[in-house]
Amino acid sequence: MPDDPLPILAALFLLVGALYSSVGHAGASGYLAVMALLGIQAAVMRPTALVINVAVAAIAFVQFARAGHFRWRLFLPFALTSVPLAFLGGRIQLPGHALHPAIGAVLLFSTAWMIWTGLRPPASLAPPRSPPLAAALLCGGILGLVAGLTGTGGGIFLSPLLLMLNWADTRRTAAVSSLFILVNSLAGLAGLASDGWTPPHGLTWLVAAAALGGLIGSQLGSRILDQRALRLLLAVVLAIAGAKLILK
Repeated sequence: MPDDPLPILAALFLLVGALYSSVGHAGASGYLAVMALLGIQAAVMRPTALVINVAVAAIAFVQFARAGHFRWRLFLPFALTSVPLAFLGGRIQLPGHALHPAIGAVLLFSTAWMIWTGLRPPASLAPPRSPPLAAALLCGGILGLVAGLTGTGGGIFLSPLLLMLNWADTRRTAAVSSLFILVNSLAGLAGLASDGWTPPHGLTWLVAAAALGGLIGSQLGSRILDQRALRLLLAVVLAIAGAKLILK
């Protein structure tokens, strides 16, 4: 790892923000992958990814909401249980030997999700159905806890859930997932802060780079690279980083 990884991290975070925002995500798994590949400590990775998630997810949510794709009725049951458990997850400090494989597992799940969405056939025309309230509350709580523990916003898990169970179409999924990521990232950060965490030096530059990437990606990303090819490219990076963390 270079003596000062900040310039490299900023450049890569800008790229990750652009790539992920073009497919409706804030990019936590991508930031975690970059930090894993550069040898950043796991304890630093989690809060850094959460802070950057807040900025990029906010940009994505505003754009999807303005386009009319967001629905409170779909979002609220998941958020009601996810937010308090994301706060709890943020307060829990896993030891390094447990946190590395936990984050690695998230990255490998993200890999599978990217490959599935890159290779699957076009979605059926069956209209989405509303999720059962009990299922939404249970799933929200589980995803919120995982989000706080690992430094993700939970969107990488919520999106495939909504699509595979036909609880939302692609654009509504992106809209709901973006706010889900935002509120869970804030809750996870609140849990970390209540346990004494303070932002490290240079975090502002990383947030600015990722936010700029998110803004660029949400506007132009889909015109640069085919969506399926983009997801498969991201899957390769996530798989390498996830394997590195688990085998470390």
